[in-house]
Amino acid sequence: MTTRTDEAGLLARAKQGDRRAFDELLRPYRDRLWAVCLRTTGHRADAEDALQDALIAIWQNLPKFRGEASISTWAFRIASNAALAVLRRRREVTVDDEHAEHVFDRPDGSDHAEDNAVRDRVQRALSTLSEDFRTVLVLREFADYTYEQIADYQQVPVQTVRSRLNRARKQLKEALLAQEGVE
Repeated sequence: MTTRTDEAGLLARAKQGDRRAFDELLRPYRDRLWAVCLRTTGHRADAEDALQDALIAIWQNLPKFRGEASISTWAFRIASNAALAVLRRRREVTVDDEHAEHVFDRPDGSDHAEDNAVRDRVQRALSTLSEDFRTVLVLREFADYTYEQIADYQQVPVQTVRSRLNRARKQLKEALLAQEGVE
């Protein structure tokens, strides 16, 4: 585990252009950055594009990082923005059946049919939410953002975040129940 002192040293070296330090700095967050991109876009190829865009943006903007937030919070915000930018470019958010089984692949490559079916259902349900609701849910549940961080990201009051999160969870539950009725 990286300590704050280690992270500060890695950050300083990465700001000087040390790519190994940059890789080491982001290593603890990579899986969660991937999860944010994947769950926001709902499509593996789009998530790969978003993550790549995010890593490039993080690298290019690292010298401008002032440390007002933690490096992880800053990186997650960039990843979220990159994923939303991919969605805006794509305009239509769907999980096509050919790729749905891979949406929530485990990093170790293991595959459990039942887990994949559940993850597919959740991903389809997430894709029915509005962008604001999907974003607030992904940032809270998968990126571990605080309500305040989400409010800052979405540029809304904390109470709006609470309301959106409550409504998003309710709509997600309804979408999951509707899927049960269809299947």
